[in-house]
Amino acid sequence: MAKLPDFFMRKMECLLQDEYPAFLDSYEQPRLQGIRVNGLKMAVDGFQEMSPFPLSPIRWAKGGFYIPETERPGKHPYYHAGLYYVQEPSAMAPVELLDVRPGDKVLDLCAAPGGKTTQIAAKLEGKGLLVTNDNQPDRVKALVKNVELYGITNAIVLNETPERLAPAMPGFFDKILVDAPCSGEGMFRKDDSMVKGWDEHSPRRYADMQSGILAKAADMLKPGGRLVYSTCTFSPEENEQIIEAFLRERPGFRVVSIPPQHGFAPGRPDWIAQVQGGRLDELSRTVEGTVRLWPHKLPGEGHFAAVLERTCGRTDPESEAMFTRPKKSYDRNAQSDSRMKRRFEEKAGRTDGKQRINGRSANGGRPEGASRSGVASASDGEYLFRSFAAGQLNAELSGNVKLQRDYVYLSPEEAPDLDGLKVARPGWFVGTLRGDRFEPSHALAMGMKRDTDSVRSIDFVTGEPEVIRYLKGETLQISEERLRRSRPDLQAKGYCLVCVDGYPLGWGKWMDGMLKNEYPPGWRWS
Repeated sequence: MAKLPDFFMRKMECLLQDEYPAFLDSYEQPRLQGIRVNGLKMAVDGFQEMSPFPLSPIRWAKGGFYIPETERPGKHPYYHAGLYYVQEPSAMAPVELLDVRPGDKVLDLCAAPGGKTTQIAAKLEGKGLLVTNDNQPDRVKALVKNVELYGITNAIVLNETPERLAPAMPGFFDKILVDAPCSGEGMFRKDDSMVKGWDEHSPRRYADMQSGILAKAADMLKPGGRLVYSTCTFSPEENEQIIEAFLRERPGFRVVSIPPQHGFAPGRPDWIAQVQGGRLDELSRTVEGTVRLWPHKLPGEGHFAAVLERTCGRTDPESEAMFTRPKKSYDRNAQSDSRMKRRFEEKAGRTDGKQRINGRSANGGRPEGASRSGVASASDGEYLFRSFAAGQLNAELSGNVKLQRDYVYLSPEEAPDLDGLKVARPGWFVGTLRGDRFEPSHALAMGMKRDTDSVRSIDFVTGEPEVIRYLKGETLQISEERLRRSRPDLQAKGYCLVCVDGYPLGWGKWMDGMLKNEYPPGWRWS
């Protein structure tokens, strides 16, 4: 570990006093590694039975486990199946405190790379709405990948600032997580780069940013809603002081006191007075209901969390109503929707029952000078998607079909109006329109279940060489006998859900004993 900054050490000694020696000793202890089971894919006890790693439960996180630092969880096929997320143990606490319930509308405001987003999604159980956002374009790429890898189907991914989000979604969310950018002092033991990037002015620089983020987040919370503010730093300027100042400005909010359990320590309102000068009053003392996770008091890195509740305020029913969209369901019988088919053919200029789009027959090539996208409207794209789903899936998919260029999404039913916002994913990315055909996405595969959703699948067992070969993008020789088909009369040729021990890894296309690999090049095993 890099040498701790002198100013940081003097400050912590002043704050901790008698506890300082124990705090300093914690930096001599081994770093801890954790994983969290993806409840969207499997039950916790099921993973315990099949885990390739020794597991020790994390007390404050259901489905969270310590694993030995010598293990490499990112180099196992189960990671590529999205069965678990590799996460620092203390970082699992804020979402547990958020108390997410299925059906909630939840905002993860500072979400990248997506660890807490995946934790929230598992608690939603595919119900309700998750809006996950980060204002850094490069970080949003990692967020999108994790949303897709972990099979999240009810999420919208945004790339916006809180200042632009707040007026677009006033009083919209039941739960909001603000895992704020911070000086990162709690991660010094885990990450040398945090030590090297810190200086004595870091806490104040971040505090100015944090107060603005928290204020905008509060504007998006419903009356009666819950907001968790968290950091991975020790600085009172970024923790208790932020909460106290917020409460003085927003009398319609209160601190929900967190029980002293799992080794959590109470917040330190006395440090507010020590940093700012002055005396404590009744409001300041409520900050004691926040929690600190100290590396010398529990097995984890340093964190702070506050639970805030909006106790009063007004939400305009008319403005909230405009955020919702009517429900649409897409089932296996969708291909029989003659009205949709007729509208599709009329747009294409054909009434003889043969599909034609912008001058191209469904089995023909692209005419000279035609654009890459041959689909002229959302209804045409919807028809192609529904036709694919009817023939290639058993799943009943719900949501509103959205097209961005050639990309097809299913937007959650309670999605807000996203006009004018930077949208990375308006919903579940289900596939791409290639001229007059629909190609399923990797995200669609990762959001499916082998036994109920796929008409064809191939299931490998951990340890079989084909598993790694598939993850490397290789074409495989697979006999027809290895195909699992949902009904006996289904032809073998077509898209197959490729699985390991029953859990999807991606798509393949089987024909004549060969499995064409559809695993995304950017995701491949290296």
